[in-house]
Amino acid sequence: MTVRELLQRSSIARGETEILLTHVLDVERAWLFAHGDEHLDDAVLNAFRQLVKARRSGEPLAYLIGYRDFWTLRLKVSRHVLIPRRETEHLVEWAIERIDAGAHRVLDLGTGSGAVALACKSERPAAELTAVDCSVDALECANANAQSLGLQVEWFHSDWFSQLPEAFWDLVVANPPYIAATDAHLQQGDLPAEPKSALIGGKTGLESIQQIVQHTPKRLERGGWLLLEHGFDQADAVAQCLRDRGFKNIETRTDWSGQARITGGQWPD
Repeated sequence: MTVRELLQRSSIARGETEILLTHVLDVERAWLFAHGDEHLDDAVLNAFRQLVKARRSGEPLAYLIGYRDFWTLRLKVSRHVLIPRRETEHLVEWAIERIDAGAHRVLDLGTGSGAVALACKSERPAAELTAVDCSVDALECANANAQSLGLQVEWFHSDWFSQLPEAFWDLVVANPPYIAATDAHLQQGDLPAEPKSALIGGKTGLESIQQIVQHTPKRLERGGWLLLEHGFDQADAVAQCLRDRGFKNIETRTDWSGQARITGGQWPD
């Protein structure tokens, strides 16, 4: 079978077919179109078919190829971490704004693959980045990404703030679990294959956010900021939670599709 024939006959989406085939062949995507008449050997076809079978059974594409592009970085991912989403790049954008405004020490809660911390460090190397996760496997993935990218982040195994050393930060960012335990979305798309601890925020979905909001001021410099990614329908609840805790200058920002997805507030001077 030729490259062109395989692309035409694949049982999954054309874009995903191209990604999986380039992964098996270890070539760039343009190679597929320049070598459409090239015949593929049995080893390549068998490896490709195994990946297609896994994809059709619900395995996320990012887990099959072992990486996800996020911001300007290529990040290794595994089944132990949430697959970085494009929407989270807005959290990075806002964090960089705060760094540029003077937030030198930054804490990333629930770092997973290290996406937010590493993106911030790559853009603002002078900033001091600390990141935590309650999963040892996730931290191993994040540290591997830091090593491959040549970026320095201080990693801690901690359930939010509980195992962190006594310190204060100018900026705390988090993309915490925020889906309710009974939400039907958990059975859709890639979510069934992703770690539930990175998705489910509790019975209502807000429990992890509430815990972060409650405890962050104890570790935040006066005038520091807390930025939280959340569900598209949670902005009002998150803003009220921040307000009740005493945060000021509360603001919500939208994602690429216009959904309210990130809310932040400043701890008073």
